[in-house]
Amino acid sequence: MKNYSVSAIAVKKKHCLKNNLISSLDKRILWLSKTYYGSVHDKKICDLQPLKLPLGIFIYQDTGFTGHNPEGATVLMPTKKPKGRELTKEQKQQNKEISSVRIGVEHAIGGVKKYRIVKETFKCRKFDFQHKVMLIACGLHNFTISLKTNAIAI
Repeated sequence: MKNYSVSAIAVKKKHCLKNNLISSLDKRILWLSKTYYGSVHDKKICDLQPLKLPLGIFIYQDTGFTGHNPEGATVLMPTKKPKGRELTKEQKQQNKEISSVRIGVEHAIGGVKKYRIVKETFKCRKFDFQHKVMLIACGLHNFTISLKTNAIAI
């Protein structure tokens, strides 16, 4: 007689909220998209909420925005490794330069997520309340950066 083990997988639904943002090099959040519920792709948010950007601006975006090329902007995105081949030294160097700028954006996102209400499951479904919470968290993040750079005297 054979022994069989039975295992069950319990999948818990998350109340996912998604925003896109634009950050400056000094980690200030300059723009925040509307809050979207559930599983929404980054590029789709950009398509639903197009921006008019100044001519000649450089956009450092991650691979979640593949295919997003706004008018008048230069898009810099890491090069993916081709299947079965290696990246050239120039491509690796370019990826390193892009990543060194992108890390500031990731630090800005982390600075907003230090507020617990933003990073944990949030079940309040009142109209537009989640978006207001995210806006307040971004404002607090920008305020703390201003205090650290002594731009605001208390």
